[in-house]
Amino acid sequence: MRADGGGKSATSVSSRRHTTLAARAFGVSLSSVKRYVSMAREGKSLAPKRRPGSNPKLDERARRLLAANAEERPFATLSERGEYLRVVAGVSVSNSTICRELKRMEHTRKKAPLCVKWRPRAAFPSRCVAA
Repeated sequence: MRADGGGKSATSVSSRRHTTLAARAFGVSLSSVKRYVSMAREGKSLAPKRRPGSNPKLDERARRLLAANAEERPFATLSERGEYLRVVAGVSVSNSTICRELKRMEHTRKKAPLCVKWRPRAAFPSRCVAA
């Protein structure tokens, strides 16, 4: 049916094979077979179409800048990262977009532990196990 080898069913149905048998043979619904056959008769392509939705706001350059910023400034907030991208890359994106991109990069948003070496152990005895 599709461009990845699925076009065979449109050919087989047009050669008088029953549409139900074609649907079972290729694992698609009967309405899909009918739609593909009518598209093939009209000369339209059976190749998959472009996925719906808008283009991504962050291009490859902005992603690289965000990754570099995450390495250089691990404790920056999402708002600070958004302001950085706006100034440097000229791209204005929401905090949610930045959060999703950081997640795709497998960068954690977790901050430093409360137990820092310069703090005395007595200040947070339950949280400072090993310093």
